[in-house]
Amino acid sequence: MMIDEGTEQDRREREALDAYSSVVVAVAAAVTPSVASLKVTRRARNGRPADGAGSGVVITPDGFLLTSAHVVAGAHRGGALFSDGFEAGLEVVGTDALSDLAVVRVRGGDLVPAELGDADRLRVGQLVIAIGNPMGWSFPTRAGSASRLVENVIQTDAALNPGNSGGALVDGRGRLVGVNTAVAGIGLGLAVPVNDTTRRIIGALMSEGRFRRAYVGIAGGRRPLPPRVARAVGREHGIEVVEVIAGSPADRAGLRTADIVLDVDGVAVEGADDLQRMMIGDAIDRRLTLRVVRGDRVLQLDVTPAELVVT
Repeated sequence: MMIDEGTEQDRREREALDAYSSVVVAVAAAVTPSVASLKVTRRARNGRPADGAGSGVVITPDGFLLTSAHVVAGAHRGGALFSDGFEAGLEVVGTDALSDLAVVRVRGGDLVPAELGDADRLRVGQLVIAIGNPMGWSFPTRAGSASRLVENVIQTDAALNPGNSGGALVDGRGRLVGVNTAVAGIGLGLAVPVNDTTRRIIGALMSEGRFRRAYVGIAGGRRPLPPRVARAVGREHGIEVVEVIAGSPADRAGLRTADIVLDVDGVAVEGADDLQRMMIGDAIDRRLTLRVVRGDRVLQLDVTPAELVVT
C-alpha cells in the first residue's frame, strides 16, 4: 500500500502543532490566575495625574506581586485586576530601578502564587510563554546617574505587547523564569531572569523595600590573559580595567587602567557580571582583597566597597 507523502507530512505537522498547543494552553490556564493587570496613577511634572499600566505576577499567597520597576515608578496609588474579576488596591512595597524589578502587595482575595523557576537552567530553543495584560509603556535603561547591566537578560520571540511589562515569562511547566520588561524589536522581547541573584533582590524588596548594592568604581570587561600569566595562575581570562572613577574605592585602592583583575577574596572573576554579582549589601564597607595583573607582575590590592547611591 502506498502512503501519500503529502498527507503523512500534514499529519505529522498537525501532531507537532497539537503537542505544542497543548503545552501552551495548559500553562496559560495554570498561570493566568496568578497574573494581574496593574493600573497606577503618578504625579506628572505639571502637577496633573498621569496614568500608567502594566502587569504583575503573584509570588506569595498573602498578596505579594512581582512586576517591573518602571511600571510603578512614581506611583502614589494603584490597583490590580485579576482574571477572575477580583480587584483590589495595591501598595508599592519596594522598587529597584537598576534591575527593573518591583514588589507590590494587594490585600484579600484567593490569590494563586506562581512557582518560581530558575532561568539559569534555560537552554536556547526552549519553549517559554509570555503572559501579561495589554496596555502600558516602555522602560528606562538608567536610574538617575547610575546604570546597571541586567545579567543574562533572556531574549525571547514571545510576542510582547505594550502593557506586558511586569508580566510572567514561564517555562513549559508553568514555572516563572522571567519578568517581561521590554520589546527588543519585531518579534523579540526581553525579560529579567528569575535566578539566585533575582531572588536576593526580591527578598530584600519584600523585607526592606530596597536592594543595597556595593560600589567599587571601575568599568571593564573580559579579556584573555597573556599566555605566560595564564600558565602561572592557571586561568585564561580576567577583567580588564578600562576606567577607574576618580575618588572611588578602586581609585583609593590604587587600581589603574589596563590592570586585569583575577579574583576577589579568592573568588575567580572573568567578566563584569562576575564582579557585579559580588557587589551586594554584605560587601559594603568590608575590605576585599583583589589579585591583579599589572604588566608582568601579579599584585594584591585591598579595596573597601562603598554603597551605591542612586540619584
